[in-house]
Amino acid sequence: MLFRRRGKRDEFEREARAIFPSVFSTALRMARDREEAEDLTQEALVRAYEAYDRFDGRNFKAWMLRILTNLYINRYRRKERGPEFASLEADTTAEYIPAQDGDPSSELFDGLMSEQVEEALASLPEEYRIAILLCDVEGMSYEEIANATEVPIGTVRSRIARGRAALREKLADFAKQEGYIKTSQDE
Repeated sequence: MLFRRRGKRDEFEREARAIFPSVFSTALRMARDREEAEDLTQEALVRAYEAYDRFDGRNFKAWMLRILTNLYINRYRRKERGPEFASLEADTTAEYIPAQDGDPSSELFDGLMSEQVEEALASLPEEYRIAILLCDVEGMSYEEIANATEVPIGTVRSRIARGRAALREKLADFAKQEGYIKTSQDE
């Protein structure tokens, strides 16, 4: 039994390491705060590890992003309801301290998106930003996003379409400036 448990732990760790940059960057874009993203990522990994025996083995990344998204949505709803108070003495969770070799967020974002695109994405309403992140940044299918966000697939399509339209509007000037869109002066 111990050998089987150790094998599962090694398997989980291997899969988690492979997708960690993607999970962390998604958390960072959702939360828009480094500490919050670190907390979300750590909590998602802990929950996934605890539930790994129930994982169906199909798409580990989609499964992890679903856990992360659900955690984020639950935290967001809790914040909307008001402050939460807890005793510092009762907090027994271990804290993850990242390596000081380099800033992971700068490594993750280097070359991915310009500052204007990041700002435009951050300015989207929460439900549009999450749908866009999961679809266009993480490459999840509409069905996977519907499962992760627990909304109908039609709602996912609508949020992605509206989110992309809002991004197009916000980035029109930037796209012209960078040459992605030709202006009448260019022709």
